[in-house]
Amino acid sequence: MIRSRESKSAPVGVVTKVLRILEALHAAPAGLQLKDVAQQTGINKSTAYRFLAHLEHEGYVFRDSSGAYAIGVRLARLASGASYQTTLRKLSRPILQQLWRTTGETVNLGVLDGREVLYMDVMESSHTFRLVSQVGLRRPVYCTALGKAMLAYIPEEELPYFFSGLTFERFTPHTLKSVTQLRKDIAAIQQRGYSIDNEEAYLGSRCVAAPIFDSMGKIAAALSVSGPTTRVTREQVPLFGRAAKNAAAAISRTLGYALPEKLEARGQIVAMAAAR
Repeated sequence: MIRSRESKSAPVGVVTKVLRILEALHAAPAGLQLKDVAQQTGINKSTAYRFLAHLEHEGYVFRDSSGAYAIGVRLARLASGASYQTTLRKLSRPILQQLWRTTGETVNLGVLDGREVLYMDVMESSHTFRLVSQVGLRRPVYCTALGKAMLAYIPEEELPYFFSGLTFERFTPHTLKSVTQLRKDIAAIQQRGYSIDNEEAYLGSRCVAAPIFDSMGKIAAALSVSGPTTRVTREQVPLFGRAAKNAAAAISRTLGYALPEKLEARGQIVAMAAAR
């Protein structure tokens, strides 16, 4: 019986220590060095390092180039919970509706959930032949424009978590095959400001997506415009991309994000409507 009590109480001590570490990191948005974590929590450095290494591997914390630990995107998503997602959908809806009306194609809103994209809002095209999606759908990050748009703006220190669990299952002949290909795509996304799914998830469909940032400048979500390749042609991708970028920037502003530079005018979306 004594052994039973001891075995039951031991995990409680571990959980308490982990929670102390997370509370210390939450109180220090700029991050903490290992010695500071140990000092503030009263946990010896070797134990603190072991816990932090595991949390980092799981994506709950990340370590920057200076070696400081900070709350990771996975924990931030978990902490935000359903209330944040509801708020995000509510604030995004008018802008998504405008994008939907002016492009005439299916518009999606998604967030990262682990190594997958969770579709939070979907507005389907009114065309008979259209790409069908649904709220609650989950897809891998590497084969969707939504996923790649968010990965491109995740801190470099957090990318190993996402890369480590990717299987690169092939859904079409165009699906990316490796981390090397994905990194190359991410670099291109960072240059142009939007991502492209060129028949990587479904044959005959093309999708462009742009990132949405929160008030802290961190990636919060992404929106996309998708449709059949006969309407979302290669030649029109830049136009769809600009429209997606401007809509995403508008949502970012509603979330309190101060854009680092002036983006292209809202007229880009209107221009797309006139072109269709």
